[in-house]
Amino acid sequence: MSRAAACGPEGGQADAAVCQAAVEAGAALREWDNIRVFGVDGRDRERIPDGELCSGGLSAYRGLDLARSDWPTTELTAGAAFTFRYRATIPHKGTFRLYITRDSYDPARRLTWADLETVPFLRATDPPLREGAYQLRGRLPDRSGRHLVYTVWQNSDSRDTYYSCSDVVLRAADGSTDRAGTPSPGTVDEPTPVAASGGVADGPRTESGFGSPGVPVAAVTDLGADHWRLVGGGGAAAITLLLAVVVAARARRRPAVPAGPPCEVRNHRAGRRREW
Repeated sequence: MSRAAACGPEGGQADAAVCQAAVEAGAALREWDNIRVFGVDGRDRERIPDGELCSGGLSAYRGLDLARSDWPTTELTAGAAFTFRYRATIPHKGTFRLYITRDSYDPARRLTWADLETVPFLRATDPPLREGAYQLRGRLPDRSGRHLVYTVWQNSDSRDTYYSCSDVVLRAADGSTDRAGTPSPGTVDEPTPVAASGGVADGPRTESGFGSPGVPVAAVTDLGADHWRLVGGGGAAAITLLLAVVVAARARRRPAVPAGPPCEVRNHRAGRRREW
């Protein structure tokens, strides 16, 4: 679960000390899904300052950049095949890039670009959208202990880019956190998306720098609007995950259609155009 989603109205952690501190420092978490910057156009490292990655450099969300060790975490199995689910408030086309922090990462310091690997461990363009969430299939990095997954979603049907920070604890298959390893980009593979029926479906390109998944992708149980329970292949323990900071804005009532020629309405928060 991302920091913004965990501390948001439906994340279940709003009363936690770290979430209270984030709000006091400045975090408009009633709109947890609106951390987006216009016109970045792939120049993330130029536009988003060090120490402000989790807020996307937006003052309204600066509380998400607090350097604390008590942000809510999700436990994951290092090196395992995994499907991230990214909730879509309003769908968009675009490319997801997921980065992991280096072994030198220290949660007691604000996140900088130097803390992240330069090559994303997972990249997906226009992944399938099922049951209100994009499904990003790949393999988790070979890391140990506490880390952070940084998600960049660059829209292609608008000029908006969304950012999110998800705090994780990576453990070896035996449950230990003493596993060390440095990821290597290796060969780019194209895992086959899993169809909603459990079969195989044609789908968009998904690139993983850690090899093609060799075990079944996690099964999914819907626990409500904001949570997913994922059970990894091979009997891994169930975990709850929401990888969030998603498309902006709650759905609004569509305005009445005026008489006369076709018109256009633009939702500036979502960057989505409606025509009729």
